[in-house]
Amino acid sequence: MNTTPQDFNELERLIAAEYPSLSRRLQQTARFMLDHPQEVAFATVAKLAEQAGVTPSTLIRFANSFGFKGFSEMQQLFRSRLVDELPNYTERIRAVRSATGETPDSTQLLWEFADANREVLEQLPGRIDPRHLEQALDIFERSQAVHVMGARRSFVVASYMTYALHHIDKRAFLVNGLGGMYGEQVRAISDDDALLVVSFSPYAEESRQVAEAARQRELPLVVITDSSLSPLARLADVVLVVHEAEVKSFRGLTASLCLAQTLAIALGVRQDKAKDRKAQDPDTEHG
Repeated sequence: MNTTPQDFNELERLIAAEYPSLSRRLQQTARFMLDHPQEVAFATVAKLAEQAGVTPSTLIRFANSFGFKGFSEMQQLFRSRLVDELPNYTERIRAVRSATGETPDSTQLLWEFADANREVLEQLPGRIDPRHLEQALDIFERSQAVHVMGARRSFVVASYMTYALHHIDKRAFLVNGLGGMYGEQVRAISDDDALLVVSFSPYAEESRQVAEAARQRELPLVVITDSSLSPLARLADVVLVVHEAEVKSFRGLTASLCLAQTLAIALGVRQDKAKDRKAQDPDTEHG
C-alpha cells in the first residue's frame, strides 16, 4: 500500500478495493474485521484470532498489508470509529464488555486512567511548539477581552479557561450558545478582542461555525484541538495540538486542562511584568 489509511472509512474502502487480490486467509480476516468492528476495537490479538479462525500472525500480516506497522495501529481506527459513533457512555461500556468479556473493577480503572493521563502529561511539553505558545499569549495580551468557546466535551476546558482568565483580571467571556445564540455572541465580539475555540474529534458543528464566523471577521483566533488536520486548524492564527489519553474508548481532558492553566498563568505573569514596567516608568502613561 502506498499510503496508510487515516480513518475507519478510508480503511473500509481500501479493504473492499483490495479484497479480490487477497489470499484466502486474508479474505477470511477481512470479512471478520468488517463484520465485527466492535470486537476488533477492543479485544486482544489472541482473542480476535480465535474468533476469526485464523492465527495471530495472520492478523498482524493483514495489518501490515494495509500499511500499518502493527495490529494495534490498525485497531486504533476501529476504536476511533466507536468513539465517534457511540457518544453515550453506557453504550461504550457495553461495547467494551461485549468485546473483551471483561468487567474491570474500580481500582483497575483508576490505575489505567492514572497511567494513561500521566503519560500524556509527560509528553505534552515536547509536543507543544514553544513559538505557538508565545504567539497565542501575544494574541491574548493584545486583546481587550478573550472570548472562549467549547461545545460538548470541550465545554469543560472552555469554562475552566474563562474562570482562570477572570482570576488574572483579564476580561473573558464564555461563548456558551445559551438559547442557541452562538451567532449573536460571536457578533458581540469586538474587533479588539480575541477568540479561543477548543474542539476535539468529531469536532462539534457549533465550534466550526463559530470559528468560521471569526475568520470571516478577521478576529484573532487561537484553536486548541487534537490534530493539525482538524477542520478548525486551517481557520486559526495559532493552533495548539493536544493529544489526550484514551482508555477503553474514553478520552480524557487532563492535557487540555493543563495547557489551559498554563496559558492563563503565563498570561498573568506577562500582565504583572507589564504593570511593573509602568510603575518603574510613570512617564509611559503620558507618552
